[in-house]
Amino acid sequence: MSNFHPSTLLVAAAALPVVVVGLHLAIYLIDPYAIRRYPGPFLAKFSDAWLGYISQQGHRSEVIHKMHLKYGTFVRISPSEVSVADPDALNIVYGHGNGALKSTFYDAFVSIQRGLFNTRDRKQHARKRKIVSHIFSQKSVLEFEPNIRLYVGMLLSQWDRLYDKAVKGLSGDEGQGGWVGRNGRLWLDCLPWSNYLAFDIIGDLAFGAPFGMIDAARDAAPVPAAGPSDVNFDAKAEQNVSYIPAVAVLNGRGEYSMSMGVLPAWIRPLMRRVPWYSRGLQDVKHLAGIAIVAVAKRLNGAPTDRVDLLSKLQAGKDDNGELMGRAELTAEALTLLIAGSDTTSNSTCATIYYLAANPSVQAKLQAELDEQLGTEDERVATGDQMKRLPFLDACINEALRLHSTSALGLPRIVPEDGLSVDGNAFPPGTVLSVPSFTIHRDPNVWGPDVEVYRPERWLEEDRKELMAKTFNPFSVGPRACVGRNLATLELQIIIASILRRFHFVLEKPEDGLPTREGFLRKPLYCHVGIRRRDVM
Repeated sequence: MSNFHPSTLLVAAAALPVVVVGLHLAIYLIDPYAIRRYPGPFLAKFSDAWLGYISQQGHRSEVIHKMHLKYGTFVRISPSEVSVADPDALNIVYGHGNGALKSTFYDAFVSIQRGLFNTRDRKQHARKRKIVSHIFSQKSVLEFEPNIRLYVGMLLSQWDRLYDKAVKGLSGDEGQGGWVGRNGRLWLDCLPWSNYLAFDIIGDLAFGAPFGMIDAARDAAPVPAAGPSDVNFDAKAEQNVSYIPAVAVLNGRGEYSMSMGVLPAWIRPLMRRVPWYSRGLQDVKHLAGIAIVAVAKRLNGAPTDRVDLLSKLQAGKDDNGELMGRAELTAEALTLLIAGSDTTSNSTCATIYYLAANPSVQAKLQAELDEQLGTEDERVATGDQMKRLPFLDACINEALRLHSTSALGLPRIVPEDGLSVDGNAFPPGTVLSVPSFTIHRDPNVWGPDVEVYRPERWLEEDRKELMAKTFNPFSVGPRACVGRNLATLELQIIIASILRRFHFVLEKPEDGLPTREGFLRKPLYCHVGIRRRDVM
């Protein structure tokens, strides 16, 4: 028989909170990272609970920005992490050769297996980057231009079709939230359409076939019907798959992984049982299922000589001449799906919003487009034409600065030799992060009008060098986004083509651009009125 008395268990249960509080207090007093002197929220000094709660609420970057406005450049946001709002810290924390590694934050983003984004091992990252980075070279990206232009053209055709109906006073339900014709304009939410476009482009490039979202005007992607499966899933039979809302799943996965990632590793298995986290974990699995089905359809199909991201990944070899196995290939394809859809759709929507909210800027951009492209036959802009559109680049960059899709400070562990920022020495093991949202609003860099959408600032010579050093939409250093060239080309072609074709106004300017932040900062909606311009 057990020697434990029920009262003993009750005492142990009652003592557990005391022990946990005592441990957190001891860590604060011992101060192993020498960061007790840095100001920050009271609870953040003792526990990761503050950052976990803020992350779950969906406005982490904005809250931490307010902390910097209150406390200054250095803010302690957890027992081991300091947020550093100093543009000079970008190269110190993230730059080449500093030895800083990704923190355990990234473990929460692993599903199939570790990929280029979430691997924390330096050798594994170097191996994966060698295979992946060449497929995003400028030369390789230009090969994908026809694919990008195809789907931009499809979006223009859909909006033309709806606009022709709208001017007759009709309405319909194509697209999330539907559309309506009023006052000679087509009124719709441009966010879901931005999602359809981004998903179809990356579906084509990463997996060899679009998801069909633009044609169907619907957010749907196939996953294994029996639930998340292994990477050897057989997708030949249509009954083996079911359809899920991919954008909603991607959003859920981002919120789950970001919120889980800031919690200590020991408590994560317990938190997965909490309903909110449990639902998020299902989103992680479903998102992996999208990649599993898409890769399976491609690999199990007829041989093809198609050149796309997946074919280049299949052909990529490491230093030992080894190809990626199927699991690794699927994991990297999943990374491409996430990075290539979410960032592009968010940035497209945000740029349209800022142009609609600033009529004089929109008019100036359209004047540039008309002058440079107006006599040319191409309905969809081309990569070559982008070289003649400096104000277009300024409009996109200013939207990326203000909206900051990748807004949070990415955590890095200080290496054995320590790091120093602005005379502040940080010992090994400390976690540092540089919040893009905040440095994108530094008045010393951008001027006093940091909250104003003013693309002209990008053309002012006296600030160009400082702005370029501070601008951080793709991160910097060896872990910077490998897809920067592709993302830039996509946004240039998308915005140039759409703004050349249509004029935008906001339905409710007073709403602003509501957002919610998971790993990325995402618009919630953007209702606009569209009028077709007198161009081809």
